[in-house]
This record gives sequence, C-alpha cells and structure tokens, in this order.
Amino acid sequence: MSSLYDFEAQQINGQTVPLKQFQGQVLLIVNTASACGFTPQFEGLEALHQRYGAEGLVVLGFPCNQFGRQDPGSDAEIASFCQLNYGVSFSMMHKIEVNGADAHPLYRWLTTEAPGLLGIKAIKWNFTKFLVGRDGQVIRRYAPQDAPARLAGDIEAALSA
Repeated sequence: MSSLYDFEAQQINGQTVPLKQFQGQVLLIVNTASACGFTPQFEGLEALHQRYGAEGLVVLGFPCNQFGRQDPGSDAEIASFCQLNYGVSFSMMHKIEVNGADAHPLYRWLTTEAPGLLGIKAIKWNFTKFLVGRDGQVIRRYAPQDAPARLAGDIEAALSA
C-alpha cells in the first residue's frame, strides 16, 4: 500500500468507505476513547473540523478499546456519547484495534509511515493523531498529549500545499 487512498474503513454506522473518496483533502486521523483523560480532546477535534472543514480538512475518529478498556461501548453507544457530550459532527468510524495482530491495515500503514519516538511503531495511547496531506501521504504523527489546537499551524500548511 502506497497511500491512504489504498485503504477502506467502516463508518460507525457500518457503511464501508473507500478512503480514496477523500483524495485531494487533508486528513486528521485519531484513535479515540470515550472514558480517557484525553477524551475532552473531542471538543478540540470538533473545533478543527468546524474551522477547516470547508477548506478541505477531514477528521476521522477511530474508537479503540485497547488502552485501559476506555471505550467498551458499542458503535451506537460511542456515536451517541460523542454527539451528546461533545457535539461531534466529524466522521466517527467503526471501533478498531490499532496495535497487534488484529490492527486495522490503515493503522499498520500509518505507524510504519510515521513511527513514534525512537522509531517505535506501536500506538502508545488514545488520541494519537496522524496528519495526512492532500497527496495521501503521512505528514506527521502527534502524541496523545498534543492538544488539537496545537496542530492548527501544520493543518494550515497542509491545506495550502
């Protein structure tokens, strides 16, 4: 696989989405959780979606229950939680695994393209973020503690590229 556009994923409602439908847009891909210390980042992610969506930013949230079992709910429960508590209107996807033998192929590719600190490929915690350019290539990986607002400069640069 050579770009983001070679993958597909399922939306939280179960509909399969070929990621090539986002060709020419900038994507921010995040593994999320509903009961994590970083869960309030949903608010910041929604703010980025609202601020830059019309310019071509697509935010994709991938719920994951691999870290401290902090997202044990069903897809319907997760969708409801995100909308009711944070007004999330960006695309939430089907719950996946991001590490290990059952990791979603997209996450295997993302972590290979943008390893973390010291070259470690594994996702360390919820709310690890990946910025993908209009060409479908990973621009940068961000740590869970990187607040969404801190990504604005990189997002603006990617949108104007």
